[in-house]
Amino acid sequence: MEKIVAALWAPRGEDRASFGARLIGELPAALTAAGASSIRINIRDAAVEPAAPLVQPWQAPQQDAVVQFWLPSSNALFRSETDEALAAHGGVFHAWLVTESTIIPNRAHPAVPDTRCAGWSQASFISFRKDMGRHEAIAHWHAHHTKVAIETQANFEYVQNLIVRALTPEAPAYDAFVEECFPLAAMTDPAAFFGAIGNPDLLAENTARMLESCNAFIDFARIDIIPTSQYNPVG
Repeated sequence: MEKIVAALWAPRGEDRASFGARLIGELPAALTAAGASSIRINIRDAAVEPAAPLVQPWQAPQQDAVVQFWLPSSNALFRSETDEALAAHGGVFHAWLVTESTIIPNRAHPAVPDTRCAGWSQASFISFRKDMGRHEAIAHWHAHHTKVAIETQANFEYVQNLIVRALTPEAPAYDAFVEECFPLAAMTDPAAFFGAIGNPDLLAENTARMLESCNAFIDFARIDIIPTSQYNPVG
């Protein structure tokens, strides 16, 4: 089995709200019929609008949704039906083959099929610094940054996806996709984001540690960070 992450853009003339609702309502069945499993859809909707100041853009326009799923093979020969389903439901899409590493499984707020998951999900498409080799960047990410992210944030789910290769022509040259789920309060309260409510000193410490670690391996000129609502449909 191989995991695929796809970014989708709404068709011209369709607003983000109706696009997201249509994806939730129609895409899971289409992908399941095409052989996909363990489908997850992240949409940008009104529920995450308070987190708009946390958006970090590279693509213009930015992606409107993210779809994650598994196939027996990502080989183009066996991926045509899922590609057709994605193309039929979006204006533009790009996809990547990834390796998934679940750092913090969501045990605090288990997903309920076909229901918006608790809190909100920060979906991050990241690129490594150009002055670092890929192995050096991955080593920092896995051996150092992962521990920092666990210790400094109030995330109740944390999944790292290292991009193996792009599956669509002209896909943005990201190196990884990261999904982290936080309490709703973390959209507007940095102390809730960094697990430091009522403790200004800890907030300052956690913020500084996180920024220092991110700066050590991420190219902030080539990232797209978007707030999303997470859905785990049956399929």
